[in-house]
Amino acid sequence: MPQIKVGLIGGGGIASAHIRGYREHADKIGITAVADAVEQTAADRGAELGATPYSDYRRMLEAEGLDAVDICLPHHLHRDAIVAAAEAGKHILCEKPLCLTAEEAAAVRAAVTASGVTLMCAHNQLFLPAVAKAKELLDAGTIGTVYEVRTTDSFYNDFDPTTMGWRASSSTSGGGELIDTGYHPTYLMLHLAGGSPVEATAMLSTHRLKFMEGEDSAQVMVRFDNGVVGQLVTSWAYQPAASTERFSAVGELGALHSDGTSLSWQLRSGETRTVDLEPVDTFAAEIGHFADSLLTKTRPLHTEDEGIAVLGILLAAYEGARTKTIAPVLAK
Repeated sequence: MPQIKVGLIGGGGIASAHIRGYREHADKIGITAVADAVEQTAADRGAELGATPYSDYRRMLEAEGLDAVDICLPHHLHRDAIVAAAEAGKHILCEKPLCLTAEEAAAVRAAVTASGVTLMCAHNQLFLPAVAKAKELLDAGTIGTVYEVRTTDSFYNDFDPTTMGWRASSSTSGGGELIDTGYHPTYLMLHLAGGSPVEATAMLSTHRLKFMEGEDSAQVMVRFDNGVVGQLVTSWAYQPAASTERFSAVGELGALHSDGTSLSWQLRSGETRTVDLEPVDTFAAEIGHFADSLLTKTRPLHTEDEGIAVLGILLAAYEGARTKTIAPVLAK
């Protein structure tokens, strides 16, 4: 048996990427039970993993001697699963977004605080080597005081009305592309900016996927309490131009930028460097980090604190777009 026994809540979609991570770290963490409302999905995943299947995760929490859960559910179901797991005393890994409203965020924080369990937000892109190296340079003051951070996550998505499922409805997704794929460049911006978000606004568009209730593209601006201004672009409608950086930061002493694989920085002193970094399976790295955090009783890279801060940015961006104003970040 693995050192850490995990119950998988939600066996479809993104669960496959998580399962790769558990297989890579099978010496310390593993899935011993799986719950999915679709009984066949639960049975199939159970057979695949050698895990006990359940059609109700609450029954799984009661019946199994689990240490933790991994929540891979549609967005609108995250809050209830987190609260149930916390009340059962289980540590939690939760896919993005953490939840959908400020009220849900308050319930999540209260449940996790009361139980004393560890909650880790599944922000896999933070485990890109280029991101880790950039964060190291920023924290070391290599480009001095940071003025601006930009992030991009756009691609041509081939969703159609028959394949989009729950993501087509704002009531189950929480909005549109911004709170889905757009969550990635938002937590990346937060990570690199190094401050707490104060205010945000957005321009939302539906360029191509017009059967969606929400937007398929967004441009967002965010101000942080340390003076950093963030800009992000995210879309399911199009591939970005070839010269578009995955992320960049500009500071008093110079700048850095990355395509997600290599990282370059240029200083006003004339120093210029580029490093090429070996790719990793970010989901496997994420699962390993979760396991290590539990085994060593150390804080994960992103907890409910960062998950709520990211949600706060997105809610303020949506409010700014709706009212054509710059909106305060309320969920922190």
